[in-house]
Amino acid sequence: MNDLEAAIKNNSGIIVENKVREYFPILHQEVNGRPLAYFDNAATTQKPIQVIEALRKYYELDNSNIHRGAHTLASRSTDYFENTRHLVKDFINAPSSEEVIITKGTTESINLVASTFGRAFIEKGDEIVISTLEHHSNIVPWQILCEEKGAILKIIPIHDNGELDMDAYRQLLSEKTKLVAVVHASNALGTINPIKDMIRQAHTVGAKFLMDGAQSTAHMDIDVQDLDCDFFAFSAHKVYGPTGVGFLYGKRALLEAMPPYQGGGEMIKEVSFEKTTFNDLPYKFEAGTPNIGDVIAFGEAIKFVNNLGKEAIRNHENELLKHAVERSREIRGFIPIGTAKEKVSVLSFGINNIHPFDVGLMLDASGIAVRTGHHCTQPLMDRLQVEGTVRASFAVYNTIEEIDRLIESLKRISKRKN
Repeated sequence: MNDLEAAIKNNSGIIVENKVREYFPILHQEVNGRPLAYFDNAATTQKPIQVIEALRKYYELDNSNIHRGAHTLASRSTDYFENTRHLVKDFINAPSSEEVIITKGTTESINLVASTFGRAFIEKGDEIVISTLEHHSNIVPWQILCEEKGAILKIIPIHDNGELDMDAYRQLLSEKTKLVAVVHASNALGTINPIKDMIRQAHTVGAKFLMDGAQSTAHMDIDVQDLDCDFFAFSAHKVYGPTGVGFLYGKRALLEAMPPYQGGGEMIKEVSFEKTTFNDLPYKFEAGTPNIGDVIAFGEAIKFVNNLGKEAIRNHENELLKHAVERSREIRGFIPIGTAKEKVSVLSFGINNIHPFDVGLMLDASGIAVRTGHHCTQPLMDRLQVEGTVRASFAVYNTIEEIDRLIESLKRISKRKN
């Protein structure tokens, strides 16, 4: 057991929440006169002190542009930056670091594929398949591409409990399907999709598969080789890391066949006014100066998660979700939204006769932070026939006591209108 595990886990290997919380400075404050209970983790997770200190250290001691400098600071910064790329490679079990592209986040990663794979391989009459569960960032880029190319966007429907209709998915696939782009875990409902089976089925018709891992990477073991996905996208800020950093894994043969995403420095080998030759992977897709300090700091977030262990994190979060679901039955007028059998730690709900935004404001008055609205999934909300939901999403530093505070606050709120 490493030092962090020893500090945070008991002798049975179970996470002790209050010990975890010591690593997160932001949690030790009051909001509206009450201790902060932060349940907006699906939007962004908080950052452990190791990540904050790594960012401070970079700007205090190492600040320099990378890859192109001969001096010590540039060399040091380059080494730290590339070390994070290697950590990501291992984190998702990519075959090589050259297949890990550094981006601004999941959104940019998806747009990169739409712009480059789409430009090279999608033609008029081709079909792209997505699902009803998708975040807008995995809808709009494909709509734009289909409009430009004359391609057709097809949608996998869902059942009322928030699970994909897998029979319908199989029927949508055909020799015209060139790409399937599906979320691993829903940000709005928490539904975990049977992604490995979906990838296998897509490959049987020759389609490529993009996997949106924004909501799964912090909770679930990711092995892109075992999954056999063609692309995998995720964001650092949802895995205890900084904002403005993301990653795209792509199979080497595809990345080499795709044109560059943007032009500029770093992505070139030679430039003349007559012709430009492009850099090797991964730099071919990384034009300009990246978010160096935050990429370096994310390396510490990966170490934090690795040291705790995904299994321990998952077990803890599952216990929180189970407790929240059981206690939510005590709330008058409580309407659970998204009751799939397999879920990440997201509780999405409504309360009869009270607008979700009002619920969020009243919870905030008690120091409890949740997300309200459509969660960038308006088509999903339309399918469920709701304007929006209240979403409480749990992370490794949340506690049973905080869940009880949430439930007791919701009970008081519901009594006002029910």
